[in-house]
Amino acid sequence: MKKILVVEDELAYIKVLHDQLAAVGYEVIEAHDGKVGLETALHTKPDLILLDIRMPKMDGLTMLKELRKDSWGKYVNVMILTNLEDSGSISNALNEKLSRYIVKSDSTLDQVKDQVNMLLR
Repeated sequence: MKKILVVEDELAYIKVLHDQLAAVGYEVIEAHDGKVGLETALHTKPDLILLDIRMPKMDGLTMLKELRKDSWGKYVNVMILTNLEDSGSISNALNEKLSRYIVKSDSTLDQVKDQVNMLLR
């Protein structure tokens, strides 16, 4: 069973993601801020990380930067889910093939699931 770590501080959104992804057979692990998300990622080594940008304690871009310093973390697939429009800092963080970017307000849950399925094939 493929593992997905969802790092998101909006509890309603994380609940919906968890329920939708678990329903199609993924093991879903949750973290509610970037600091716990980084620790959880390095400990559990999920197949995919769904990562919000604006979070308490450590933002998503900082978490991604720290994650990429790890020998395992530099290769894990990361999908950034945010309500922020693309900015230079997000574009720079995504210059690698292992990251995707989705604007939550512009995407349905089905579109997010489709992207997850495509990354985890």
